[in-house]
Amino acid sequence: MIYLSLNSIIPEAKLTRYLLVWKKKDDKSGFLAQAGYTINSWQSLEQDLRSLLKNEAVLDRETPFGNIYKIEGILVGSNEVKLKVATFWMIDSFSEDTRFVTLLPN
Repeated sequence: MIYLSLNSIIPEAKLTRYLLVWKKKDDKSGFLAQAGYTINSWQSLEQDLRSLLKNEAVLDRETPFGNIYKIEGILVGSNEVKLKVATFWMIDSFSEDTRFVTLLPN
């Protein structure tokens, strides 16, 4: 079994400029809003994503930049709505840092 570091990097910009901002294509903000996640509460999403690091990570694919792992779980928003998600994390080949990449509805 593989578990990723609880200290994995979750860039603020990934949340505040990507996941929680409406996009014409591949929008995730509407999905996350169902559970009460908004740009004004991005720290809650960060905390809840970090809690998923307690779940088992499965190798999704290998890239020249690092291995990407998938962690599935449930995010429980401020309004108690539960969202099943698959999150993706990369262990950088050069720095060996683990970084959050994205999430998808699961």
